[in-house]
Amino acid sequence: MKPLKYSLFAIISACASSTASGYRDGSPAPFKLPDLPYEYDALEPIISQKTLTTHHTKHHAKYVNTANQLILRSEDATLKTLSQEEIIKNHKDNPGLFNNVAQGWNHSFYWHCMKPGGGGEPLGMLADAITKDFGSYEYMRNEMETAALTAFGSGWAWLGYDTKKGKLVVTKTTGAGNPMTDGIVPVLTIDVWEHAYYLDYQEKRAAYVKAFFDKLVDWEKAELNFGLAPMGSVAAEL
Repeated sequence: MKPLKYSLFAIISACASSTASGYRDGSPAPFKLPDLPYEYDALEPIISQKTLTTHHTKHHAKYVNTANQLILRSEDATLKTLSQEEIIKNHKDNPGLFNNVAQGWNHSFYWHCMKPGGGGEPLGMLADAITKDFGSYEYMRNEMETAALTAFGSGWAWLGYDTKKGKLVVTKTTGAGNPMTDGIVPVLTIDVWEHAYYLDYQEKRAAYVKAFFDKLVDWEKAELNFGLAPMGSVAAEL
């Protein structure tokens, strides 16, 4: 497949021609912007309504719209039949498409890693696996916080299940990176792109990451993801 070539004008024009349900020519859009699993003000004061609204309706929406238009304009008709996961795993050599599809997926997954009144420590099978693979919850959290704080520029910190090693691992990716390209199934993620936190925390990324673990993380959903990870699936409805 030849790499997609496009201009800034073409992308802006293409995005403007899409609707929530499809394209102006009547063909359905491959991907849709999902609703958040909570209201825009539900995570306050940890994440403000303004941050969450802008993050979802502007940044996330742009990735989804751009991905749809790149697929529509591609000469490869099979792209319309692929899931986000299939594109992420098999089309990293097409950076324009990969970046927008992966960012769409990453954001959808991230929304489900938080909940109002979240935080604390995991329980059940996930807690046992964390202790087995890291020695303690505190060690795993420190590893993930370090990944979040050392992801240069913009990126993501991940707790994932390595299908090759059969164990939980912590990793980080920059830009639109997703650990599925390395055989790691996401269990939990923290978005450390500046638009995720800068309106509320400015340059204090560490404060945002600490608040994520203390008051936002949804360990119940993470445990569901962990339960499905050996099969290569996640529980979040993406």
